[in-house]
Amino acid sequence: MTESPESRDDSTGTRRGRRPIRPDPESGPVALFAHRLWELKERAGDPSFADMASRLGAAASKSSLAAAARGSALPSWETTWEFVRVLAVDRLGGDPEEVRREWRTHWERAANLGYSDDSRTGPGDDATPGLSSADGPSREHAPLTSEHRPSSTGQDPSSTERQFPSAGPDTGPRSGSGPSTDDQPASAAASPGRPASGKRLTVLAAVTGVVGVAAILIGWVLPLITGDAKTGPSTPPSTSPSLAPFDDSKFEKDVTYPDGTVVQSGESFDKTWRIRNAGNVPWHGRYLTRMNDTPCKAPKRVGIGPVAPGESVDITVRVRAADSPGRCKIYWKMTDEDGSPLLAGKRPIFLDVTVA
Repeated sequence: MTESPESRDDSTGTRRGRRPIRPDPESGPVALFAHRLWELKERAGDPSFADMASRLGAAASKSSLAAAARGSALPSWETTWEFVRVLAVDRLGGDPEEVRREWRTHWERAANLGYSDDSRTGPGDDATPGLSSADGPSREHAPLTSEHRPSSTGQDPSSTERQFPSAGPDTGPRSGSGPSTDDQPASAAASPGRPASGKRLTVLAAVTGVVGVAAILIGWVLPLITGDAKTGPSTPPSTSPSLAPFDDSKFEKDVTYPDGTVVQSGESFDKTWRIRNAGNVPWHGRYLTRMNDTPCKAPKRVGIGPVAPGESVDITVRVRAADSPGRCKIYWKMTDEDGSPLLAGKRPIFLDVTVA
């Protein structure tokens, strides 16, 4: 038989198996939150995490409950609520709404303080509302490197004079030595037998390139300004984004046997609830699964649906009252066919009758 982490050897006074890791409440807001969970667990009789996940009916695994109380990372709200619900509500008898408000406040304070104090959180960490990514500036347009700058000799690497060899001796008529070709009038530069200056070709090519780029930019920008789609570049038609899957339920009412109804001992009756699919995900293969045991008898699970988004469904379960007087309160939660919990953040629905 496997010992729980909390088991103790009465003969030696020492714990058997792995020792639970108790967080230091002074080490940070997440550890302080985990310390509160330990205090609640001790007030509720210090059940093991295995008992909480099985016998007490928490819709979370033993390892998830243990990790929540370890204090190394803040648990999800769904796991937190299952940890708190089975102890503060089911075992200690607290009011569900008050307990939920109190622990939601503790959880949000730990989340906000924990993330605001952690300056090392990067883009790969879990996203938290109100926090922005610490990404640096975009490197898409990097500055020019030395490869794009003129060489140290003062010459332009893209100069036309490098691409074209210098012309041979001029065979055309000259009048004296005169100034160089660069200082001649345009008519002299274009005379037969005399090549154009390399620098002038470079300037001409640069001007042509600038004009061409400007024309392309105008062709793209002008239609956006004037709204003329006929002359602008073709753009794909806009499509509305598809809705992200959102699974949710809403309890509407007790159709039969509302809370506090008195039934006779040994009586069999049908309890019916009405719930609505409040999300955009169709329900298929879902069940209400009983989370605890009482003197009243009820099936372990009952089927739901199928239910389309926005539709309501009545769910009926056959119950047999206990043979002796007392209170009978049974919890059910939504699960899949394998028994895995769905909508873990939702409160369970329940039957609450008095057996006379």
